[in-house]
Amino acid sequence: MTTSRRDFLATSALAAFAATLRPGTALAQLSAIRAANTFTPIRRNVGHFTMRGGTVGWLMNPGGVVVVDSQFPTEAKALIDGLNAQSGNRGVDYLINTHHHGDHTGGNIAFRGIAKTVVSHKKAEEHMRMPPGGQPPADQLYPNIMFTGTWTADVGDEKIRARHYGRAHTSGDAVITFERANVAHMGDLMFNQRHPVVDRAAGAIMRNWMSVLDQAARDHDNDTIYIFGHANTNLPVTGSRADLARFRDYLGAVLAFAEKQHKAGKSRDEIMAMRDPLPGFESFGRFGNPGPRDPLTVAYEEVTQGA
Repeated sequence: MTTSRRDFLATSALAAFAATLRPGTALAQLSAIRAANTFTPIRRNVGHFTMRGGTVGWLMNPGGVVVVDSQFPTEAKALIDGLNAQSGNRGVDYLINTHHHGDHTGGNIAFRGIAKTVVSHKKAEEHMRMPPGGQPPADQLYPNIMFTGTWTADVGDEKIRARHYGRAHTSGDAVITFERANVAHMGDLMFNQRHPVVDRAAGAIMRNWMSVLDQAARDHDNDTIYIFGHANTNLPVTGSRADLARFRDYLGAVLAFAEKQHKAGKSRDEIMAMRDPLPGFESFGRFGNPGPRDPLTVAYEEVTQGA
C-alpha cells in the first residue's frame, strides 16, 4: 500500500468517526492526529500507532477496542485521544503488553480507568513490578491477566492470540496475533535492520531468540504482516517473514563474530572495541557503545559464559 493510499484510509476512518462527536473536539483531535500522522491502518480494522517508543498495535471494530503496548504517558494520552476520536469514547477492552520495557509499558498508567483488562506474560508482569537491575515505577497500571503459554480472546469478529515462545529479547516476550486480519505484533522480538536491546538481566538468550523467530514464522503464513517493535531510521515498522529471517541471521552473525574473535585469542576489550558494521549487515550501522544490553557484549558473554 502506498503512503498516500494509507494516509487517505487513515484520514477517512478518522473523519467518519469524528463526524459523530462534538464538532469542536472532533476537529481538534482529527487535526492533531492528521498532523502527527501517527495512526496507520494495516488491514481489517488493525493498524499501528507511532510517536515515541515501541510501536503500538491497535484493533478497532464494532465489538471492541484493543491496544498492544503503550509507549510513554504523554504518547499514550495522544493514542487514547485518537482512539476516542474514532470510537466515540468507548474505552479499551484489552491493553496487551508484549514485554516489560518502559518504552512499551510506561504509558500503561494513562489507561487507568480506560482499559478494562491488562494482559501480559507472567514474567513480563513480574519484571514490570521489579525491573531487573532497575527500580519499579512510582505508579503503574499492571496486568491483571497473566499467561505462561498462550492466551486468547474474541473481540467482535476478530480472534486474538498471544503466544510465548521462550527466552529471547527477555524472558517474558509475547507475540500478539490478530488471526483473521493475519497481523502479528512482534514487540521487541523484531528490530528492523537496527541493533536490538538484549536484556540478559531479564533472561535474554540470543541463540534462543533465533529459534523463537523461526517458531513465530512457522506459526504464521506468507501473507502475515508483522508489526516490529522498532526500525532503523526511515525504515518501516511492518514487514514480512523475510524480515524475521534477516533479523534471525543478523543475531547468528553477531554470535559467530564474537565466537570467531574469541577463538582467535582476542581479549574482551579488543572485541568490545570492534564496533564497525558486520559484513552483510551494513544497514544495521555501527554497534553502539558496549554495555549490558549491547548485542555484541551479550554475544561475547554467551560465547564465553553460556546462557
